[in-house]
Amino acid sequence: MPQLDTSTWLMMILSMFLALFIIFQLKISKHNFYYTPELTLTKMSKHNTPWETKWTKIYLPLSLPL
Repeated sequence: MPQLDTSTWLMMILSMFLALFIIFQLKISKHNFYYTPELTLTKMSKHNTPWETKWTKIYLPLSLPL
């Protein structure tokens, strides 16, 4: 039974990695990246609720005097 010739495997693996690296570099270089993103200022609106203007207290039914 003949032996498997593995002498060229190293060159095949290295050339495959080189080709994949070049392909990925070309794919990445075609993307458009935003270099200066614009800031959007959001203004917080104040909501007037009835419980902010007066003091309230919650009583539990078990805490009431008997």
